[in-house]
Amino acid sequence: MKKVLKSVSFVFLLLKMCIIFGQEIATKKRIIIDVGHGGKDSGAIGINGIQEKDIVLNIALEILKLNEKSEMPLDIYLTRYSDTLISLTDRSKLSKALEADVFISLHCNHSDNSNARGIEVYVANATSQYIKDATWLAFQLQAAFNKELGFESRGVKFANFQVLRETANYCASVLVELGFLSNTDENNYFSNLSNIRLSALSILLTIQNY
Repeated sequence: MKKVLKSVSFVFLLLKMCIIFGQEIATKKRIIIDVGHGGKDSGAIGINGIQEKDIVLNIALEILKLNEKSEMPLDIYLTRYSDTLISLTDRSKLSKALEADVFISLHCNHSDNSNARGIEVYVANATSQYIKDATWLAFQLQAAFNKELGFESRGVKFANFQVLRETANYCASVLVELGFLSNTDENNYFSNLSNIRLSALSILLTIQNY
């Protein structure tokens, strides 16, 4: 009789674990990191020749590494994992196909004014049930770069960028301009691998808090 009770208890324990595990999977947020540019599209080119496409890819890959090492890893996908060119439409389609909860497009800035500096985050200039969440996430991202990494905050802005326009009705989506490669200080910052890791960590922690 005791053996039967133990067997029944074990079965109930397994069922309970399966239910809890299933709930964790169901509530686990899916994140899409859109890695800007790629392939023949280099994006902005820095003072020392570094390219935007490489910087954002290195940051995105570092986010994946840090996420895998975290105690409670998120469900993160990239729009590209190598130096390839993915169309803007396909980037948006991936977000919809994977039913993303958050879409973050990574970029670096450039200006004819070499003094221009800082981080700015864009949200779709649209009406959507996700705009409020996207705006909150945008403020959190720029605040993290400002407080933790010392970047000047250029504010949260609204724009009609294609990747934002095409994802705004499906999830909280933002586009991040991480800094100006036309600015000597920020160009040199992203030329350092340690700073790439710090940027990745800042983004990952902000997503985790979100």
